[in-house]
Amino acid sequence: MMRGLRGFIQIIDEIGKALLFLSEIIKTLLFRPCRKSLVFEQIWHVTVESFATTAMAGFFVGAIMAVQFTVQMKEFGALGYLGGLATSGTFREVGPLLIAFMLSGKIGAFTSAELGTMRVTEQIDAIRCLGADPMQEIILPRFLGIIVSSFFLLFLGLLMSVFGGMFLGYSLAGVNPEEYVRHIPTIITAPSIATGLVKCFTFAVVLATICTQKGFYAVGGAKGVGKAVVSTAVTTMIAIVVMDWLTSFLGEVFLQMAIGS
Repeated sequence: MMRGLRGFIQIIDEIGKALLFLSEIIKTLLFRPCRKSLVFEQIWHVTVESFATTAMAGFFVGAIMAVQFTVQMKEFGALGYLGGLATSGTFREVGPLLIAFMLSGKIGAFTSAELGTMRVTEQIDAIRCLGADPMQEIILPRFLGIIVSSFFLLFLGLLMSVFGGMFLGYSLAGVNPEEYVRHIPTIITAPSIATGLVKCFTFAVVLATICTQKGFYAVGGAKGVGKAVVSTAVTTMIAIVVMDWLTSFLGEVFLQMAIGS
């Protein structure tokens, strides 16, 4: 009982730390914005490093969804709707979640390790001694760069999932690409696309907040950096799952309100 209570308190403490850190970043963004060149440098760096990984992950996510739906659609003789159903499931739920997991392991771990190394080697303290604000010069550019890059990469992964599903649909079930694509606009609606984009943006903010916060406050030398990286990976995945549920729940609530009105 006490162990469970301590675990719950620790979770609340982690959420509070992340929210306070996010508020500091937003305050810095509003009153002491960083140079745009630093942001573009981070966007370019993150995008180039993760482009191939995200594209491959998206391709195979779409392929997996196509395989799962093919078995069911064959029983009903409705393989013509394979593209629409597989793409809808990928855009609304599975795609953003799995691709965000991939990015959290690549972008999140790298950023946390980089900032943690700067902290334990006293580079961040040196920046502060020179009269500069580490939040403005180091954290904010990475935070904005990760959000923009992650949102773009998640969207790229969703697009690649269509090609992955198309490839598997043709090779496994004999559904030609034209037939696969034909029913996508009839099933993929504007709310479905909006849900996927909202999830992409939400996951990007979660990833950027946690990895920068964990790295910035790392302590204990090289061992502390390792702990920060592990904590980043675990916390990010849990937070992404929770935010996935929250965005899905709120999306259904707003949809029902729209239908009711």
